[in-house]
Amino acid sequence: MVLQLHPQASVSSPLLSSSSSSFFVQGSKPLAPKPRKILLKRIASSSTPPCKASWQELAGVLVFSAIPFTAVKAIANSPLGESLQRRMEERKKVAIQESSKLQALAAKARKESLWYGEERPHWLGPIPYDYPQYLTGELPGDYGFDVAGLSKDPVAFQRYFNFEILHARWAMLAALGALVPELLDLSGAFHFIEPVWWRVGYSKLKGDTLDYLGIPGLHLAGSQGVIVIAICQALLMVGPEYARYCGIEALEPLGIYLPGDINYPGGALFDPLNLSGDPVAFEELKVKEIKNGRLAMVAWLGFYAQAALTGKGPVQNLLEHISDPFHNNLCSVLKLM
Repeated sequence: MVLQLHPQASVSSPLLSSSSSSFFVQGSKPLAPKPRKILLKRIASSSTPPCKASWQELAGVLVFSAIPFTAVKAIANSPLGESLQRRMEERKKVAIQESSKLQALAAKARKESLWYGEERPHWLGPIPYDYPQYLTGELPGDYGFDVAGLSKDPVAFQRYFNFEILHARWAMLAALGALVPELLDLSGAFHFIEPVWWRVGYSKLKGDTLDYLGIPGLHLAGSQGVIVIAICQALLMVGPEYARYCGIEALEPLGIYLPGDINYPGGALFDPLNLSGDPVAFEELKVKEIKNGRLAMVAWLGFYAQAALTGKGPVQNLLEHISDPFHNNLCSVLKLM
């Protein structure tokens, strides 16, 4: 279900029924159900085409989205790619030796670290509990929590860890993308057509043109419809997903050697600050990353709930709660339902 709950909106969504309208608030007042005839008239009078862009813009966006993957393939199959591979092979032996030394130091750092091994913190703290024997604390963020027994199979355990790292990083990036536009709009630094993260999709369904950073005319896919945007995203993700499927060796045809593994590739491309150069600090950074990633995934559950219950963004909810915590909280929202 897609809903628009903008305070200045003059159009009510046709998907908002009279029974569900009482679950959402507009400002501090519940949304009152409107007669069906009025809804149909307003929708008909304000309907806009799903895509306002010309076919030249459409073709340009699709070509631009396909450039990264096609450029990589073209370079890899060209004489330049062969030259880059030869240079990489010359440096690869030395890089492998250095990587082996760092891996040995990393294994030693994990044994001496508070966050790894049998003596690591557990999810119940000092409370006695029969923790699974197959969770030995080798991976970062292993607190012995597996009530469903999903990690009994070592192969499945490693696969789940790979998925968790992937989704944790996406959640952290997405949380940043949801908060920053609303902060910039509320502070007056930039003015967006729609700063609230969950309303952007509905704006595209209406056919609105979205400008990057609120700058008029600065849009690549912002003037396209949702189907075109989905195609562009698929084209842009072909390369990264193909590389992730093939492993860290996928970039070697371009002359790029990655000394790490699939989750922590390393190298100048994925570790420009050389954080892995200090194995002790790097092993602790792995724990901090997964902890913050899990927090970001839980935060997104809160973002979803806030959007459904209040119809506002997370920053606006926070500001209202700070200004009047006794009247703007979960209990007061539930009372309006």
